[in-house]
Amino acid sequence: QVQLVESGGGLVQAGGSLRLSCAASGPSFSTLHMGWFRQAPGKEREFVAAIRWSGGSTYAAVSVKERFTISRDNAENTVYLQMNSLKPEDTAVYYCAAVKSITIASMRSTGGYDYWGQGTQVTVSS
Repeated sequence: QVQLVESGGGLVQAGGSLRLSCAASGPSFSTLHMGWFRQAPGKEREFVAAIRWSGGSTYAAVSVKERFTISRDNAENTVYLQMNSLKPEDTAVYYCAAVKSITIASMRSTGGYDYWGQGTQVTVSS
């Protein structure tokens, strides 16, 4: 069983930066594909970024591609989301997700992931 715990959220002014962390428990982190999703009030959960088990391939939503960077440290069982140039529309609860096997096409879909964290709130003020 994989457990995920996000941290690093908070309140930041527009234009600022935050780094989210997702710590995973379990012996197989280095074999997991990882994703970040977010959900704003009244909206569906949406894809933000994803990274394959080796870290060799990353994917990001068009809305964040130039501002957010996903990375991972398999030795630390942690995946990160560096968020720069934050905008008020980035305000949401951010969730970490993991899966053992997934197609590239499914990495942007919430249905592709088996494990989820509890989320961390990010609020960007204007």
